[in-house]
Amino acid sequence: MLAAHANQEPTMPDTPQSAPALKEIFNMARIEHIAEQMAAVLPGFDQQRFIALAGEGLEQRSIMQRMAHIADCLHTVMGLEFAPAIEVLTALAPRLNSSFVTLSLPHYVATHGQAHFELAMQALAHFTTFGSAEFAIRAFLLADFERTLAVMEGWALSDNEHVRRLASEGSRPRLPWAARLPQVQHNPDRVRGLLGKLKADPSLYVRKSVANHLNDITKDHPEWVLDTLHTWQSENPHTRWVTRHALRSLIKQGHPRALAMIGASGAPQLQVENFSITPAQLKLGEAMQLSCTVISTAASAQQLVVDYAIDFVKSNGQASAKVFKLKNLALPALGQANIQRSQHIRELTTRKHYLGVHRVHLLVNGERVASGQFELIG
Repeated sequence: MLAAHANQEPTMPDTPQSAPALKEIFNMARIEHIAEQMAAVLPGFDQQRFIALAGEGLEQRSIMQRMAHIADCLHTVMGLEFAPAIEVLTALAPRLNSSFVTLSLPHYVATHGQAHFELAMQALAHFTTFGSAEFAIRAFLLADFERTLAVMEGWALSDNEHVRRLASEGSRPRLPWAARLPQVQHNPDRVRGLLGKLKADPSLYVRKSVANHLNDITKDHPEWVLDTLHTWQSENPHTRWVTRHALRSLIKQGHPRALAMIGASGAPQLQVENFSITPAQLKLGEAMQLSCTVISTAASAQQLVVDYAIDFVKSNGQASAKVFKLKNLALPALGQANIQRSQHIRELTTRKHYLGVHRVHLLVNGERVASGQFELIG
């Protein structure tokens, strides 16, 4: 997903903000800013008409709907053919004061550039350097997968890290907030070559995308990912980083091959003492505290992956587990380690909380070794 560019507000963060805060990236002040900057690059641009159109129904629109609506309003007020419109929007991009707002520009390309493939590809590669074109490129992948993927394989060799990232992020099969790519979901071999070009990328920005892409594929083809990463094994620290983060979902599930690939031991040999979840009751916005001591019962050292899961109460009263990363632990023979974690229970764009008893489980190498609970009260 989109990360923030330097000196601009966070956009689509890994830890989601509340929906209203994210949505207000596109507010009336921002619309007025876009209008002012458009007038600077396109003499005669009707600022008042644009402001009126873009502000229409603003409060009822989600953040992605606002982004698309801005693009539609730009098209209406510019009244230009695709090629001259791209010239104007190219001049506009560096003048916008929000990386997320620049997503309206690639959306314009996706909506109006299907009949202008070469120019559209050039425009997306340019616009992605200001925010991201990860959503817009999918319209072209869905329309002509092979032709678009061939362009993206070239992007994977770009000198620009934003363009290289677009090659991976735009072709993720399960990119959040975007339509899925059935071609990749059904046959991940189609992106093997593209991802292979980025497996040791010097940019962490790019490597995160590659790891997320592979983690997406583990949801449908876990053995394919494990086999691919096995062929990638090398001494390159960047590739090792990608491997560890790509396997995070399988590691949380205790998948034996995934654990072995990152050097973790098999079934944990330990006992857990003083496992506690405090306070016993808490309100939304307050923090849960997890603490315990793990003691090795093995005669040799163990490499352990320690996670925890919370069984969140759903609207129907049932529970749905969510696993959270805690730490990787090198536990000496007969040694012990103290484990602590604090987590605020707050509303997210991806999760609504409901009152009731929430079970909490300590997981070591994917195995449940201790459990407790807290009650979320009003």
